[in-house]
Amino acid sequence: MNTLRPPSLQARLSLVLTVLIAVLMAAGAAVWMRETRQAIHEEVEAATRVAQQWIGVLLPEAQAGDEAARARLLARLAAVGRVRANHLEVFADGGARVYVSPASPYKAGRDAPAWFAQRLAPELAPRRLDAGALEIVLTPDTSRAVLDAWDHLSAAAGWACAALLAIWLATRQAIRRALAPLHDIHAALEHGAAGRFDQRLPEYATRELALLARSYNRLADGLDASRAENARLEADQSVARTIQSRLEQERRAIARELHDELGQSITAVRSIAGAIIQRSAEQPGIHGSAQAILAMTGHMQDGVHAILQRLRSTTPGTHERIEDALRAYCALWASHHEGVALRCDIAPLGEHVDDSVGLTLLRVVQESLTNVARHAGARHVEVRVGLRGDGGRAEIEVEIGDDGRGLGDAPTPGRHGLTGMRERVAELDGRLELHSPPAGGLCVRARLPQPSLLTTP
Repeated sequence: MNTLRPPSLQARLSLVLTVLIAVLMAAGAAVWMRETRQAIHEEVEAATRVAQQWIGVLLPEAQAGDEAARARLLARLAAVGRVRANHLEVFADGGARVYVSPASPYKAGRDAPAWFAQRLAPELAPRRLDAGALEIVLTPDTSRAVLDAWDHLSAAAGWACAALLAIWLATRQAIRRALAPLHDIHAALEHGAAGRFDQRLPEYATRELALLARSYNRLADGLDASRAENARLEADQSVARTIQSRLEQERRAIARELHDELGQSITAVRSIAGAIIQRSAEQPGIHGSAQAILAMTGHMQDGVHAILQRLRSTTPGTHERIEDALRAYCALWASHHEGVALRCDIAPLGEHVDDSVGLTLLRVVQESLTNVARHAGARHVEVRVGLRGDGGRAEIEVEIGDDGRGLGDAPTPGRHGLTGMRERVAELDGRLELHSPPAGGLCVRARLPQPSLLTTP
């Protein structure tokens, strides 16, 4: 069943800001209506007072009571026509209306909505003036002022809606730009969830995002260092197994030599001593010496047996070769850095590779691949190990090449662990070379002499 996706942070912030601005606009509109109502009241009240004063000037003549005076009053009122913001009516003694002012031509045929007029129109009482046999009723008319206010409010509402839409679009774009780094952070976290911690976040301008980026980078550095340390420990364990295997081989070889060579020699000496004892019964001096020799060889034979027992008491190892240890480390490194294509070409090195040489080979490969992962930014790396012969001098050559930045962007050589590699190789009278191929990148090559591989003339 499909579920509704929760709104994004961007949509929520945009909505909150838009609603807040709309509320402020509504509050401004309420204040404007109150002020406008007061202004309409003052304007119409002032117009009514002026009209009342003007009519008051005409009343003394109309109150004379003759028909001619009343006729002149009506003629003057008709000549004036509409009095601004007022409705003028004249009634005779019997209540019959004898005159009414014409309707206002201003925005004729239009009126503000009833609800708006009810809220905005002030309550003003009509003014009744005695003109003798006539009664003049002056009724304040706020409809035109209210209609003007409605037109102004409608225009302002249109502009407010346009402004609100523009503000919503602007805030949405601003929030989108402000939250854009969250996509990078999400991608980095997804990258880390997949087991790859080689991606780092930049320093963002926003303080909160900058703190988040720095925290992620510290976490990634720690995890990357832990994985490198785990790989190093596994490599050390592999080397330890290799050394243990070589020690077991040496133990068995020594045990065979003791058993075959020394054991047979002692047996031969015992046989000779026994023969001398049989033939020197009448010669006490020789007979005693032969017996001493026989007893001594018996002690020697017991000692050899004890040594053989100690040499053969350990359980045989796994016989792991240095080539296997190198391949295992390359496979482990490749599993931790899936974004870099690793090619591993390790040729057989023979049965007898010195443990110190094997450990140095592994360290050179380990340091070089670690530098590739941390500093090179390479996409391809190749590891080659094999034998090289030069004028009767046998050497083991290890070469690690990548297509990364090379040495040009490296701040200091020590950052790439070159000092440690040079020291290890120099201790074995080897050579360490670095060069940048024409296609770019870096090539680290180490050559180590292996005395057991020297060719015989």
